[in-house]
Amino acid sequence: MNGPDIGRIWGGLVRAHHLTPLDDLAASVIQHVQPLGFSEIMIYVASLRPLYLVPLPGQRDVYGETLDRLPIDTTVAGRAFRNLEIVQARPTPDPSAAESAEPLGSEGPRRLWVPMLDGTERVGVLGVTVPVVDEDTKRIAAELGGLIALLVVSKRASSDAFVRMVRTEEMELSAEVLWTLMPIRNYSTDKVSVSAALEPAYSIGGDAFDYSLDGETLHLGIFDAMGHDLSAGLTATIALGAYRNQRRRRGIQLLAISDAIDAAIADQFARSRFATGILAQLNIRTGWLTWVNRGHPPPLLLRQGRVTSVLETPPDTPMGLSLGPAAVLSRRQLEPGDRLLLYTDGIVEAQTPEGELFGLRRFSDFVIKREADGTSAPETLRRLIHSILRHQRGRLQDDATVMLVEWRTERLYQLTV
Repeated sequence: MNGPDIGRIWGGLVRAHHLTPLDDLAASVIQHVQPLGFSEIMIYVASLRPLYLVPLPGQRDVYGETLDRLPIDTTVAGRAFRNLEIVQARPTPDPSAAESAEPLGSEGPRRLWVPMLDGTERVGVLGVTVPVVDEDTKRIAAELGGLIALLVVSKRASSDAFVRMVRTEEMELSAEVLWTLMPIRNYSTDKVSVSAALEPAYSIGGDAFDYSLDGETLHLGIFDAMGHDLSAGLTATIALGAYRNQRRRRGIQLLAISDAIDAAIADQFARSRFATGILAQLNIRTGWLTWVNRGHPPPLLLRQGRVTSVLETPPDTPMGLSLGPAAVLSRRQLEPGDRLLLYTDGIVEAQTPEGELFGLRRFSDFVIKREADGTSAPETLRRLIHSILRHQRGRLQDDATVMLVEWRTERLYQLTV
């Protein structure tokens, strides 16, 4: 397949997608890529709690049966998702059946499982059977996976069907509100990456995170509102809204932004509710980090495989109690490759029924070990959350949120072919 033909195929798929609903997206992809000689095309997206790969609507296996979801941790397709790599397997009629990964380059028809990436957000995986595996085939399959990821992302915000599809449990109201407001959990440029994870995904009460890149300034916010009910969710919602409203005004500094959040929560709840939080700004050109701590656990700074420091400062009061203006603005010069960990207390205070805390040391060691293994930041946090859930026998007693920020990392988390 020469370049111009590939260009026409990609162009035709893009043109068609504008008026293609999500339910017909898989069929549209299959139709447009027929000239490539690819067969048994399967498109899966990650569930909200990333345990499963869920098939897009309208797809069937060779027997005409609806495709089943695939576990991320125990399948070849899941390996492609976890490790951001193209995985080759011998085709089987049932994609949910056990497959054995084979070295790339084996002769004869093979199934390729390809990560579908939007930046560093792992949207899902593409499964495709190809007549031969060579460098051109892998490149085309990787391009197709990336293009499908973009098409899926463009459809999901306007599709309740997509939302239902990626859920494995019923969503509580407070969680429904907060997930609608929070940004995607993974974002990267060539200078910085942000990854976040939050549990319990379907019943979060008052935890929330936010970030935004504005020129050379990366804004970061993490909040933990009092309680675990709908009022906690509303408190976090007000904190998020006030945070964005203030930082989008010209010339408003961090201390004043945190004071505005304090006033907004106090006005709504008459000083009966509050939220702790960290508000930070990272200059992605110079590496200067500036932050204010409103009664929140201090961030951790990771450097060269160890915790360099706990960024402890005299904390200001939580937001919502109107106990006076914030007074402590802290600054730290980061070095290239530094990682910043922001988290809520539900991470370190998760405990077994016997009372054993997950703890700060276990938390930081887990992240450091995954970095040494070459694990991507999104996969590190996915495994961290599962580890915390196992520690607490599958059910958290408090919301647990973590953000991992990397500045000028040498390793970019992207699919390589």
